[in-house]
Amino acid sequence: MSMSFSAVSVPSSVSRPSYLCSSAYQFSFGAPANYFRSGSGGRVVLHGGPLHLCRKFCGLKQWILENLHHQQHQRKLGPTNEYKSIKNQVKDQSTDQSGSTLSHEDSNDQTSKITSELEESSLLSSQPHASVTVPTTSVESPSMPQTHSSKFLVEHGEEPSLCIAVIGATGELARRKIFPALFALYYSGFLPENVSIFGYSRKNITDEDLRSMIASTLTCRVDHQENCGDKMDVFLSRTHYINGGYDNREGMSKLNVLMKRFEGKSEANRIFYLSVPQEALINVACSLADNAQTQKGWNRVIIEKPFGFDVLSSHRLTQSLRSKFEEKQIYRIDHLLGRNLIENLTVLRFANLVFEPLWSRTYIRNVQVILSEDLGVQAGRYFDGYGIIRDIVHSHILQTIALLAMETPISLDGEDIRNEKAKLLRSVRKLEPSDVILGQYKGSTRDKVDLFMNSLTPTYFAAALYIDNARWDGVPFLIKAGMGLIQHRVEIRIQFHRVPGNLYRERMGHNIDLATNELILRDTPDEAILVRVNNKIPGLGFKLDSPELNLLYKDKYNVEVPDSYEHLLLDVIDGDNHLFLRSDELAAAWNILTPILNEIDNKNIAPELYELGGRGPVGAYYLWAKHGVRWAED
Repeated sequence: MSMSFSAVSVPSSVSRPSYLCSSAYQFSFGAPANYFRSGSGGRVVLHGGPLHLCRKFCGLKQWILENLHHQQHQRKLGPTNEYKSIKNQVKDQSTDQSGSTLSHEDSNDQTSKITSELEESSLLSSQPHASVTVPTTSVESPSMPQTHSSKFLVEHGEEPSLCIAVIGATGELARRKIFPALFALYYSGFLPENVSIFGYSRKNITDEDLRSMIASTLTCRVDHQENCGDKMDVFLSRTHYINGGYDNREGMSKLNVLMKRFEGKSEANRIFYLSVPQEALINVACSLADNAQTQKGWNRVIIEKPFGFDVLSSHRLTQSLRSKFEEKQIYRIDHLLGRNLIENLTVLRFANLVFEPLWSRTYIRNVQVILSEDLGVQAGRYFDGYGIIRDIVHSHILQTIALLAMETPISLDGEDIRNEKAKLLRSVRKLEPSDVILGQYKGSTRDKVDLFMNSLTPTYFAAALYIDNARWDGVPFLIKAGMGLIQHRVEIRIQFHRVPGNLYRERMGHNIDLATNELILRDTPDEAILVRVNNKIPGLGFKLDSPELNLLYKDKYNVEVPDSYEHLLLDVIDGDNHLFLRSDELAAAWNILTPILNEIDNKNIAPELYELGGRGPVGAYYLWAKHGVRWAED
């Protein structure tokens, strides 16, 4: 085995004597194999008696002695600049990613600990035998700052903790949707092990009361079912309750103290889900902003729709939130946007060459966005006064159109996608009363469906939207959203233009629209992607048909589809905000709908009554025909 001095690593902070770098000392030499042994990581460690080492490494020994003498002289004068720089590194590492620091005592303790270790190490190196032990440690021994820096990361670099607080924990939404979604994420391994869940409300209950309340709503995934009971017990043991009382500032201070008990000294992140009535939202949000935010990590706030009653109240809400939080901290959630259909829109458009070139007025005749709820879905108390426009159209329908029609973003980053959505929404023409049909179902007290509704609250909305830009000029986007209809259906239908000069026109029957190519993206009742094409019916005759090529998800993918709350909560944890409304998107949506809302408030438009369990107002059929659109079958 042979070796040259150039392979021996020395501390980079100490300059090498010129004689060591000269070519006279770059000679090779032979050495018996037992003078070397393998160290950890494949490194070569010198092994042998001191006399032999002195003979073979006389130049290296001389260099070590001179540098030790130089270091001893520097210690008499005070700490070296190297130690000062390491102290600064330790102080920097005590600062978290958000710019906030650890407590003064913790920072001083960490700095003193690392400094004492460095001083102890330097004293050992100044002992008489250091000239022998230092070169025999390892041929690739790292420099001193790297060694102590890595030790600091091992001791203090544990995984960041995550605290999730559900404000309004005893409400129906929290019990039925939020807590089950959190457990599903925990069960599937999407939450960190050091996660803590906190329920917050005004009720005087205990931890065990909250755990009993939500335990019956927790279920394990059908496709897993492993250690279900054990994981459920662990999740419930990590769930805690705090009675916030009627003073939210005091309550949030108590919540902050409780969270700190479960957070380590490393980075600590927090999520606050505000499942509270709209009238209490600003007070709760401002109280937690002042009293419950962590200073050792990021804070994110989830807000449920509706986001205001009109453009003015929405603006005031936004101003209040923005005075306490940055825009990137605010997640305005609409659970309907967490459906797989919505997430798949951008994939379908931008990952398939067969669709993207056709995505414009040149080939697309109209777009229909349909959301109909059947008898199983009843209006909640808050629905009175808000109606279907503020509840569903303002967020879900307009966000669906924005994702469907926006220009290609420069990346999949959430802000890049939201930039394009905002531009698209600002291009939508304001609605005119002549392009809108409102309806209200004829409910009965027996069915308990109209118990909280007045005569002007619309439960059905149909409209024709137009986007004034180069891609979509003249293409109607038809909306149909209603409650109490014949069936539950959520889908997007994209109808293409007729084939110019179609040779088979006479063989397609009297209704040429039936032969129009169509792309159908269906979420309910059965999630699917359907493409309607024209095809010859097998046989001796020459008849054409328009069957659907279908991708039925339940047949193709044998997996359980997660609940939309799971999807959106995971996005919040990951910091992916592209399915959450930004302030400018919110304002643009209100601008589109404000003319109609003003007409309703001024009682210039009265909803058309329709039978509960029917197909909706008759006026919607005329609206479709007015814009040259074939009504989609129910």
